[in-house]
Amino acid sequence: MNEMSVIRVLITVTGRVQGVGYRHAALQQARSLGVTGFVRNLQDGTVYMEAQGNPDAVSCFIEWCKSGAPRASVELVEYSYHPLRDFETFQIR
Repeated sequence: MNEMSVIRVLITVTGRVQGVGYRHAALQQARSLGVTGFVRNLQDGTVYMEAQGNPDAVSCFIEWCKSGAPRASVELVEYSYHPLRDFETFQIR
């Protein structure tokens, strides 16, 4: 992949997003879009992700985060752009 066509975002999702399968659904969604990075639960009840890929795929992933897993209740999705990292796949941490 050409580095100019790759972006990386840090995403924080707030709401009822832990204990509802959000991380596993994010893993499946990211992999289906060809997005690399990771997802993990934070102690404050939010879900944190780093997502990297082509701009269209990352944009689709951010949109997916706004609804997320079927049992989730997303209140807020915040994201910011950051320099690229070397991710091989998308994984749960």
